[in-house]
Amino acid sequence: MASGTGARDVFRAPKGTRDVLPPESDRWIDIVGRFAERARRFGYGLVITPIFEHYEVFARLGDTTDVVSKEMYDFVDKGDRRLALRPEGTAGTVRAFVEHRPIAPWKVWYIAPNFRYERPQAGRYRQHFQLGAEVIGSDDPDVDVEMIDLQGGFYREIGLTQSRLVVNSMGDAETRERYRHVLLAYWHDHADLLGDDIARAVANPLRILDSKRPDWQTIIAEAPQLRDHLSDAAAATFDRVLAGLRAIGYDPEIDPRLVRGLDYYTSTVFEFRSSALSAGQDTIGGGGRYDRLSEEMGGPPAPAIGFGTGIERILIVAGAEAAVTRARPRLDAFVIDTLDNDAALLLVHELRESGLAVDRSFGSRSLKKQWSAADKSGATYGVMLAPREYEHGVVIVKELSTGEQHEVPRATITTWIQQRGVTPQ
Repeated sequence: MASGTGARDVFRAPKGTRDVLPPESDRWIDIVGRFAERARRFGYGLVITPIFEHYEVFARLGDTTDVVSKEMYDFVDKGDRRLALRPEGTAGTVRAFVEHRPIAPWKVWYIAPNFRYERPQAGRYRQHFQLGAEVIGSDDPDVDVEMIDLQGGFYREIGLTQSRLVVNSMGDAETRERYRHVLLAYWHDHADLLGDDIARAVANPLRILDSKRPDWQTIIAEAPQLRDHLSDAAAATFDRVLAGLRAIGYDPEIDPRLVRGLDYYTSTVFEFRSSALSAGQDTIGGGGRYDRLSEEMGGPPAPAIGFGTGIERILIVAGAEAAVTRARPRLDAFVIDTLDNDAALLLVHELRESGLAVDRSFGSRSLKKQWSAADKSGATYGVMLAPREYEHGVVIVKELSTGEQHEVPRATITTWIQQRGVTPQ
């Protein structure tokens, strides 16, 4: 047994992970289903990539980033290969693009667990689940607008009303080289405050802008702004993105300090932040362009853009806003059997095959215990097979939320349930 791990701890979920049980998992199904439907309307298909990749795939996120240097779970397998658990969704998706060379632009979405060794906090777990989307193979600014709208409209559709869009431009190669020299000179002027982290600033001057250290916030706020150093081409691209967003009803807030946390970002970067959460922990999700990542993995030139949004964080925001998901009851009906023959077996089968969600008790439980199980099941209706009524071709239906009872012909019970507002998915 590992040092510091007691017998009780071994049989509990590891620190930073959690079990998701019904009925909470019903909300997850609702969120994922609605994201999948919105992605379908936008022309995106589902991509599924491995949970672990060769270490080098994720090293492309940036050796100076906390994700790679401190948070990534990496290991050597029995074949002496260095592998890593997926810390985010983009790198693996680009690797799949480079390996399989689908027709571009390649528009995909994903639902995937990600792994980061970091201090667990509300909505941030060492294993967390992320929804995301990527478009690989187009540098059209309208693709940026589409990607942001895919994400923003999804939040609206699940009832989040207090989110705002924040955007910035990381510029092109010319911009980045110009700005790097300006920013590096500024950090050297504040080397005393940066201390040992001046080496980190030299390796990637923009990384300091993403820091949350309280004692650095003044110099970060006063640092030169990247937008003041955009090339003409980069400025024109960003203006087109802003105009496109405004044309479809968004009011983007420009944040010159927004650089996102990974090294592969270029050009447009964006976040959605919720005023229902505390400042500093208010980001629901975000993303941006990564126009060079395909080439860095040995693939063809393929400018791209994507975003990710954590399901756990979405649910926290939904709770803070009192947003109600539209997940239907877990069960449409619960069958109560007092006949002790094949009638219940047949009825449950027919109801399920019609598309309804149905359960029943097993093991010849008493009538009282069966009704108690029906109440606990979350079903909309209890459907009882009783001897006298069944002889006359009737079943007893109780609306479990109100207690109201009905006698319904056995032959039409499926139609009766469906016509009262419970329809197959």
